Amino acid sequence: MVRSPVDLLFQHAAHHPDRTAYRYLVTGDCDGEIEEISYRRLADRSRAVAAWLQERDLAGSRAMLLYPPGLEFICAFLGCLAAGVVAVPGVPAQGRAQNHRALTRMKRLIADADAKVILGGREVIGTLHASARHLPELTEVTCAATEDIPDEAAASWREPDLTADSVAFLQYTSGSTAAPRGVMVTHGNLLDNERVITERMGHTPDVIAEYDHEMFVSWLPVYHDMGLIGPVLNTVHLGVTATFFSPLHFLQQPQRWLTAINRYRPHTSGGPNFAYELCLRHATPALLDDLDLSSWKVAFNGAEPVRAATLRRFADIFAPAGFRREALYPCYGLAEATLMVTGGTVHTPPTLLQAAETGPHAGRTDAAAVSSGRPGPDVTVAIADPERREELPEGETGEIWVRGASVAKGYWRNALATRETFRATLAGHEGRFLRTGDLGFLRDGELFVTGRLKDLIVIDGRNHYPQDLELTAEMAHPALRPGCTAAFAVEGDHLGEGGEQPVVVAEIPPDAASEAEKITDVIRSGIGEAHGLSVRDVVLVRPGTIPKTSSGKIQRRATRAAYLDGTLAVIAEPALS
Repeated sequence: MVRSPVDLLFQHAAHHPDRTAYRYLVTGDCDGEIEEISYRRLADRSRAVAAWLQERDLAGSRAMLLYPPGLEFICAFLGCLAAGVVAVPGVPAQGRAQNHRALTRMKRLIADADAKVILGGREVIGTLHASARHLPELTEVTCAATEDIPDEAAASWREPDLTADSVAFLQYTSGSTAAPRGVMVTHGNLLDNERVITERMGHTPDVIAEYDHEMFVSWLPVYHDMGLIGPVLNTVHLGVTATFFSPLHFLQQPQRWLTAINRYRPHTSGGPNFAYELCLRHATPALLDDLDLSSWKVAFNGAEPVRAATLRRFADIFAPAGFRREALYPCYGLAEATLMVTGGTVHTPPTLLQAAETGPHAGRTDAAAVSSGRPGPDVTVAIADPERREELPEGETGEIWVRGASVAKGYWRNALATRETFRATLAGHEGRFLRTGDLGFLRDGELFVTGRLKDLIVIDGRNHYPQDLELTAEMAHPALRPGCTAAFAVEGDHLGEGGEQPVVVAEIPPDAASEAEKITDVIRSGIGEAHGLSVRDVVLVRPGTIPKTSSGKIQRRATRAAYLDGTLAVIAEPALS
C-alpha cells in the first residue's frame, strides 16, 4: 500500500536502482560539471537522513530545510518524509543583497513552525553556527549538515507510522497579500496532487517510455511549491529522470533553460510568465539556429498572471526551433491546494478570449483572458460571490473556490484562518470549499483567472486588475523590466481628494534616470488610453527594491505601505498630476 511519496521512491529503487533520478548542472551549463543521483543512492541517502532524525526522537517535529540549489535538499526532504518528520522548506540567507530579507523570513518561519532541527548544507550550517549569538531563535534548535550524516545510518531506519492524514510538510505561502502562513500538506494531499499533475500533463506510461524516462528540466526553486511538487516530486512519483539547475544561473543567462531542453529533450518544463519573457529577450538568430525544442510537449506557465501576448510571441519566435504552439500550457494552482488545480489539455493550444468575449463582469478592458485549463480529476472548481457565498453563473467573475483531495489540511497553528479559508460552504454544494482569494470566471468548463481579490482596484465603480496596469506600464517604455512594476490604489483622503486613485511604482536602471520625466509621461498616457484612468503618481525606483515574495511575486500591499511611509528607494521623485 502506498501511503507516501517515499513508498514510491523505495519501490523505484528496488525495481530500477541504477536509473538516474536527478541530475544537477552545477554551473548551469550542459557542458559543465554535472552531479547525478540514482534511485538506489537517493533511497539510501533518504533513509540515512530519516534514521538520523529518528535517533533523535524527532518524529512529528518540524525540520527547517536550508539548502543552496542542488541535490542535497531533495535527499533531506525525502528523508524527513521517511522519518515522519514535518519538513519546512526555507531560503538560506546568503549574500548581502538578499541576506536581510531571507534572514527575516527564516527567523519568522523557525518561530512559527516551532522547528526543532535545521538541516542544511555545510556552508549554511557553518554560517548559522558562527552567527548563533546573534540568532536567539537557534538556542534550542539542533543544526546539522546532512552531507555529514554517514551512509551507514540508513541501516537503523524504521518505517514510520504514517497515514494519508499525516502532515508531510509545511509549505509557507509566498506572502504576496498577507504574512506567510504554513500550509499543512499531508501525505495524502501529495499523492493526490501528483495524480492530478500526471493526468493533466499527460505523463502516461507510453509517453514515459517514448521519452526514455527523461521527463523534466527545471530551474525553479525547489523550496517553492511549483518547483517542489512539480518537477521534484512528480519525478519520484513516476520513477523518471529530471534535470535541474540553479534559478540564479537561469536569471544570469536565460538561454541556459532552452539549451538544457535542447540537450536532454524532456517532455515537460516551465515556469512563471516572466521566464518566457526573459527567453524572448535573448532569442538571437544564433541561439535559434542551435536549438531543437520539438521534444517539449508541456511548457507550463503559472504562479503569476499568464500573458496572452507572451504566449503568442514565444510560439512565433521559437517556431523555427521546433517549438509548437500546442505545447503552451497555462495552469493554475496554489499552496493551499498542494499545487495544481487546473491545467490545459496536452497537444491543444490554450484558449484565449478577447476583452469583448469575457463578459460584462470580468473587469478586463485591455487584454485577452487566458484559460488556465480544466480542473484535475475529482477536483471541483466553483466561482462564488464572496459576500453572499452563492455560486455565480458561467461567465461572471467572482472568487475561485476549490474542493478535492488535494486541498490541504489547513494553516499551521491558525484555527481562525483555517476556518475562514478552508471551511467555506456554498449553497447547492455538499462539503467544504477552499477559498483561494483569487478572482476568475468559468467558460465551457475552463477557468480564466483574472486577479487577486485583495489587490483589486475599484475606481468609480469599475474593477481594475493591477497586473493589467503593470503590463501597460511595462510596455510603455523599454527601461521597465517585466515583473518589476507595482500598481495599487490609495485613498483620496491621503492626497487631499476624494475616492481612490491609482499609483504606479516601477523599477528603472540608474542610467535611465535622465529620462524619468519621459518615462513618467508615457506610463500616464498608456494607462489613460488603455484603462481610462488618471494615474495619481508614477514613482520610479532603483532596481531590486520593489518588495517581492520568496517566489518572486510582487508584494503590492508592502509597496503601497512603503509609498505611504515615504520609504521607497526613489530614483526619480514622483510627479503629482
